[in-house]
Amino acid sequence: MQNRRHERVRELLKRELSVILQREFRLADAGLMSVNEVTLSGDLQQATVYVGIVGSVEQRQHGFELLEQHCGRLRGLLGGSVILKHTPELRFVADDSIERGNKILKIIEDIEKSLPPQAS
Repeated sequence: MQNRRHERVRELLKRELSVILQREFRLADAGLMSVNEVTLSGDLQQATVYVGIVGSVEQRQHGFELLEQHCGRLRGLLGGSVILKHTPELRFVADDSIERGNKILKIIEDIEKSLPPQAS
């Protein structure tokens, strides 16, 4: 039962943080932010938030600077939208899995283009 609660809280935090980040940070300044994953400590006191940012290098850097600067405020906003006994401390981590996936798809596409056409 504890694992089910843990999973529900994790998904709730992921969903709510996604909404908060999209609402609080302008696309032009911080790129497109997405919460890819949230992990929680066993006591639900600490959350590691894996955030992917799509945009220029400057937007990604600025986006993570904004996350670090506004961590306390974001925790407060989260506490206002999620009813928990204790709102977990947030730690934001860069998640470049989408970018890595796009690079792999580009490599596959380039390989397919370089292959000679097959006769049908």
